[in-house]
Amino acid sequence: MRPLDENDIRTSFVNCSKGEAGRLSLPKPLDATPWPNLDFLGWRDPGAPDRGYLVAEHEGRLVGLTLRAPTGPRKSFLRTNICSICVTSHAGSGVSLLAARKAGPAGRDGNTVGAYICADLACSLYVRGLKRTGLAQRIEETLTLDEQIARTRTNLDAFITQVLV
Repeated sequence: MRPLDENDIRTSFVNCSKGEAGRLSLPKPLDATPWPNLDFLGWRDPGAPDRGYLVAEHEGRLVGLTLRAPTGPRKSFLRTNICSICVTSHAGSGVSLLAARKAGPAGRDGNTVGAYICADLACSLYVRGLKRTGLAQRIEETLTLDEQIARTRTNLDAFITQVLV
């Protein structure tokens, strides 16, 4: 992913108002972000644990999405969950249902799209083996790293498309 600045990020959001985009907290520091290892920039708001944000290239333009996680007590399960974007397995609460308000009139009517995604939005780092989950070992895949990255991007594009239509 190409390096982004604050203006790039704030002007990319398609499912919130300009005012909301101007007030959201950005990941800090942006200059320490591992851009070459990212397929998208994703982060959770430390001041509002139910909020997350995702910015990615989609069909030749930058698209930002605001995301919401369910609020209230979360049960910690001993089972394994799989991210629908990067297909990484996580123990317990490492995967969260994140909902994005749809763009345009559908979003203003309250329509959303949800997906089970790595709770910390670090899909790109998990795929590349730069970050580990709580599991003892990663599930071995027959796909090459390049194929896994392509699958991640395809799944992400599908999610973004659902938000935009």
